[in-house]
Amino acid sequence: MVITSRYLEAPRRLRAFVRAHETSLVVLAALIGTIGGLVVAAMGAAVEGLHALLFNLEIGNRLSSQLKIEPWRALLVPSIGGLLLGLAFLLLLRWRPAREIDPIEANALHGGRMSFRGSVIVASQTVWSSGVGASVGLEAGYTQLASGLGASLGRSFHLRRSDQRIMVGCGAAAAIAGAFGAPLAGAFYAFELVIGEYTPASLTPVGVAAVAGYFVAHAFTVLSLGVGVGPVGDVLGHDVAMAALLGLLAARFGIAIMRGVTLCETLLSKTGLWLPLRPALGGLAVGLLALLTPEVMSSGHGALHFAGIVSMPLAAIATLFVLKSIASIVSLGSGFRGGLFFATLFLGALGGHLFAAGVNMIWPGLNLDPNVYAIVGMSALSASVIGGPLTMSFIALESTGNLWLTTAVLVAVIVSAQVTRELFGYSFATWRLHLRGETIRSAADVGWIRDLTVRRLMRTDVATVNANMPIEEFRRKFPLGSKNQVVAVDAAGRYVGLALVADAHTPEIDAKNGLLDILHHRDVVLHPDMNIQEAIAVFDAAEAESLAVVEADGEHRPVGILTEAHAMRRYAEESEQRRREAVGDI
Repeated sequence: MVITSRYLEAPRRLRAFVRAHETSLVVLAALIGTIGGLVVAAMGAAVEGLHALLFNLEIGNRLSSQLKIEPWRALLVPSIGGLLLGLAFLLLLRWRPAREIDPIEANALHGGRMSFRGSVIVASQTVWSSGVGASVGLEAGYTQLASGLGASLGRSFHLRRSDQRIMVGCGAAAAIAGAFGAPLAGAFYAFELVIGEYTPASLTPVGVAAVAGYFVAHAFTVLSLGVGVGPVGDVLGHDVAMAALLGLLAARFGIAIMRGVTLCETLLSKTGLWLPLRPALGGLAVGLLALLTPEVMSSGHGALHFAGIVSMPLAAIATLFVLKSIASIVSLGSGFRGGLFFATLFLGALGGHLFAAGVNMIWPGLNLDPNVYAIVGMSALSASVIGGPLTMSFIALESTGNLWLTTAVLVAVIVSAQVTRELFGYSFATWRLHLRGETIRSAADVGWIRDLTVRRLMRTDVATVNANMPIEEFRRKFPLGSKNQVVAVDAAGRYVGLALVADAHTPEIDAKNGLLDILHHRDVVLHPDMNIQEAIAVFDAAEAESLAVVEADGEHRPVGILTEAHAMRRYAEESEQRRREAVGDI
């Protein structure tokens, strides 16, 4: 079968070789990891160049680490930058009206298929948003472009669905590993958030991609990547209990941030403000906040150095905590592109320091170490908003090298993730999808369920009869053994009900009204676009063994018939196939 595609295709023999050998996937993963590292380096350099050009900084200096910015630049650059971004959105709506798919949605619903062109657009918007000072993180752009490139490479080799999803995960792993200087965190970001599961089949390619992305990104020493951490004191038994409490507070604050972004979007949409003016207004708000402290601008990379945080006065830390929260909510809520990963790391570090200081005031004997709780808070808040408790634990481990501290972090992220799941149910990425009408809560592959529709499962050789046919005529036309059931229709060809042949031949049946007296499931039907889960739910509710399939166009004309046994068998077969792919038994 010839597969048409807009992507470049590898030669047929090479495709066959790659599909037949698992080691070939590892080679592709290494290539994707290298590309991912280059993406991180290139996007970081682009943002740094924009900051140097627009804010008059020296190359190498971070915008969020500046003590002061010229007021006119702080106000005009994000405002005009937001206006230009909004105008670009309007142009894109004419050229590409469909919404771009992110890596989580691609792996959950589309078998790892992403648009390369769309990924470039999203990455460019993210670079511009951060470059003009909006309080957004670059990690969304990193993962989008690296995963998009991984998806394109996978499609060029016509990879199987499971392998295609792994390639998307490899891109994300490389990007996060390079951005945070944490290959373990990058790998588990892919497992927890982009692939949706850890399997033996995905371990080697994702791990190789993460390590390659880390080394390639850090080969560019001009970029100051990763998380800066000061000296960390001993972690004692009471720190574990305090970490659990901090995890609870972080979850509540994380939920507030996610709802805050949605509230900001809703309020701006209700104003009826012209679309390009919304990010312009958001940029102006961020600029006003930057007049008080420039650390609210951009991703917060430059400000995320704990040695500097813990030396700040508590009033300054509290002020920065509030202003950075507002800046992040306003930036994303007004339409700037980006993520909350870096922002939540920064806010969590500030919040953890404030937590330690507050507890020390109430209970001086505990003498909590601010550096320890900055790291615990950083991981706990990110686990609430971003998801991935193991990812956040590994960021702490790779930043500090302290196993006992990582134990406290693990307790905090478990509490934070569980409380967020119970009270809210979503990470920031899946919450955004929920607002658009999707029901997914992770990147676990449910797309095959949607692809397995009633239209694909039904039999189309439907026998139909007029519902007013006399029962004796029906018996002559359909003797026992000829059919199991027949679809009854009215004079206009619309569905009326299902007539079971066995029922019609029952001796005690005396149907004065013809078939109408023995018809089943008059008001229960299936539609061709239903997926298999929806169909099985209808079977269960109706307690039916077979149902007619009718078009959902108002005419109610039958187009097929589906039995519960066949639907259940196909569902079991597809589930088993997915399981075998997950463990590499294919």
